[in-house]
Amino acid sequence: MSASPEKLDDWLDKESVTEDDITAFPLTAMAATLEREERGGTVPPLWHWLYFLPISPLSEASPDGHPKRGGFLPPVPLPRRMWAGGRVTFHAPLKVGEHAKRTSTIANIEDKTGRSGRLVFVTAQHTIEVDGELRLEEEHDIVYRDAPQEGARPPQAAPAPEGETWRRTVDADAVMLFRYSALTFNSHRIHYDYPYVTEVEGYPGLIVHGPLIATLLVDLVRRELPGATLQSFAYKAVRPIFAGQPFTVCGRPSADGKTVDLWAKDHEGYLSMRATAAVDV
Repeated sequence: MSASPEKLDDWLDKESVTEDDITAFPLTAMAATLEREERGGTVPPLWHWLYFLPISPLSEASPDGHPKRGGFLPPVPLPRRMWAGGRVTFHAPLKVGEHAKRTSTIANIEDKTGRSGRLVFVTAQHTIEVDGELRLEEEHDIVYRDAPQEGARPPQAAPAPEGETWRRTVDADAVMLFRYSALTFNSHRIHYDYPYVTEVEGYPGLIVHGPLIATLLVDLVRRELPGATLQSFAYKAVRPIFAGQPFTVCGRPSADGKTVDLWAKDHEGYLSMRATAAVDV
């Protein structure tokens, strides 16, 4: 499969509308996975990723486990696909029993060449509404990469910041990754197929989901500021984290308490994800 930058631009402004019922089971299962107790029937921040899932027949799965490209997302002819980051604004929470509508649009496509080869960045915009009331706005960045070249050196890792006020160590083992993949209907093989991720995509182990790391950063805020309301969250993935190697989520609130600087670092102390949360305390 090949697609020129001009052909990829045909996907700009492509729109998709998905509707879903906000049911209790995904919340209960996610709470059990994160060792949380959730009450009240309200969807916690970022747990909206448990809904509006991209369902496709098994016969349409591509070799990496994802649905074949060329539907809503453009047919980028690069083998490695990862969450690069995103920005979310929370207007009001979703609640169990509601029927919600998500409208998605391809907002931007950038085709670049870096030291590791060709890179294509795709940004999708999402809005979620209930009975015409806007509940959430989101921009989601996806990066597609070339396969690693034999003998190529990995990108230079950056050390994580120091001086955190909050910290929590997480052991995201293969069982946690399996549960999160199941809850989000994510069949990307890099999260559960060790031979595939090491032999085909060239990584040293199973990769912890980017949205799971982001969710754990927000979960840190919720644990440390249980009465606060999250207004917005912006995050950027920097470096993969691999299963079986405990990592740390860290936070440092601003002096006025209105924002929190957040980051995740791997077992070697390298920065994996950087984020900022705006809160109303």
